[in-house]
Amino acid sequence: MLLAILIHPSDSSSQSPAGKKELIIFHAGSLAVPLKTIAQEYEKQNPDTRIFLESAGSLVCARKITELKQPCDIIASSDYFVINELLIPDYASWSIRFATNEIVIAYQEKSKYSKEINSHNWMDILQKNDVIYSRSDPDSDPCGYRTVFTFLLAEKYYNKPGLAEKLESKNREYIRPKEVDLVSLMESDAIDYMFQYKSVAIQHRLKYIELPKEINLSDPSKNDIYSSVSTEVAGSKPGLKMKVKGDYINYSITILNNAPQKAEAINFLEFMLGSEGMNIFRENGQEPIIPFIAEPIEKLPAQLLKYSNVTKKK
Repeated sequence: MLLAILIHPSDSSSQSPAGKKELIIFHAGSLAVPLKTIAQEYEKQNPDTRIFLESAGSLVCARKITELKQPCDIIASSDYFVINELLIPDYASWSIRFATNEIVIAYQEKSKYSKEINSHNWMDILQKNDVIYSRSDPDSDPCGYRTVFTFLLAEKYYNKPGLAEKLESKNREYIRPKEVDLVSLMESDAIDYMFQYKSVAIQHRLKYIELPKEINLSDPSKNDIYSSVSTEVAGSKPGLKMKVKGDYINYSITILNNAPQKAEAINFLEFMLGSEGMNIFRENGQEPIIPFIAEPIEKLPAQLLKYSNVTKKK
């Protein structure tokens, strides 16, 4: 059973002063740091609004809406696929892709073989018996199935048959629900390496190895390569599976059709997508997708139509 814990960006209190609007945002774990900063800035400029941020794997966020029917105004996913496939049209009507990222291998100075590992030998280092690495759960978190894509693409790129299976089968006991859960494993020295978003590595001041663009899912021009791999993850209902194809990493956001605070949600989104909000993403290692990709444009709220002249579907 999933328990909703609403976390305010400034403190842990769940009580809102009388008369304040309460805006609820479900979001991917890798968005926690920039969204907390953006929420704090928005509250400064809009003191009558209190924002609650709830972090989980993007697939789990969607299931809180579709299965548990939890109240929510905005959902921000690390993969547009989650919103487009699981929420539109029954729970949302549109989405905006706003930022990108890339898969890296994060580690610490004291990680085993930290002086030796590089973008050419990483798969050999990780397969050593005395090395422990972690990744997130593909059924809960896009970073999890993107890591599987990285394994499959690496097998092709390095021409190493069986590599993906070897990487998937090792250290499975260290799989966690979402990518930011892996950070605590590293901070406690339980693991040596983790497959992680570059932004999370930067935010937590970790060392990281950048992988070739052919496998790190960062380059839209390489989508033909990325889409050559796929995997199955938990679907929209218990017991169902759905196929997910490789794609370059792009985060998306939407307002729910039955959002309790729809007008305020639109105002927040306008702030987040503006220059101040996008600069906060840049500072935290997440590059905005310029131009934004809105789909379908005709469903966007009128207040956000200013983005439609630069948001054409690729």
